[in-house]
Amino acid sequence: MHKLLIVDDEEPMRRLLRINLEDRYKIVDTGDSALALEAALQSKPNAILLDLRMPNFSGFELCRTLKSITSTQLIPIIIVSGEAGASTRSYCEELGAVAYFEKPIDFEALRDRLEKVLEAAHPERRMEVRINLRFILNLRGADIYGKPFEEQCATENVGRSTFFCSCKVPLKIDSEVAVSLITGGKKFLGVARVVRCEGYNTPNSRYAFRFDQNDVNWILQ
Repeated sequence: MHKLLIVDDEEPMRRLLRINLEDRYKIVDTGDSALALEAALQSKPNAILLDLRMPNFSGFELCRTLKSITSTQLIPIIIVSGEAGASTRSYCEELGAVAYFEKPIDFEALRDRLEKVLEAAHPERRMEVRINLRFILNLRGADIYGKPFEEQCATENVGRSTFFCSCKVPLKIDSEVAVSLITGGKKFLGVARVVRCEGYNTPNSRYAFRFDQNDVNWILQ
């Protein structure tokens, strides 16, 4: 079941959203915008429903922050606000929101939009079957600060053009690394791109990589 994080300082609105969505989603909610980022990092929601006008930190500020952090920037954000106006909607889209719903909410439309947004999210998870295989790889590239690095890691699972592993070095989404297979003798495989990160800024962040080249000499043929 997908998980939703609801951020709204009005408890009746959070309750209304929960009542209308908890049959399809696991709900996590907070009325404190200052704690919303921590809630997003800890609960790892599949989507966030975000109000705009809140004390301490506005929804605008929170949306901007969530989209600037690697571990939360891929989470779809849907604005649910009492504030109307094309300019506000357009600004939220510029900040990275994928949809905008005015209060009172059309829940049928919201559920439909959520279904489509979640289906579109993380396409690398759906494009191919992944299997649990452990191989030792050597990764070489530049970290989030532009500093060169080289590190060996073990895959958790692999697909025809993807692999998932932990890495001690912080990496940017869309950054590229040169990949060599260590298991069974060192062999250069190709260049892979970071498409997803879990647990950013922890001792062992976990990354999903995808090979962009069609002629990659990968483990699965």
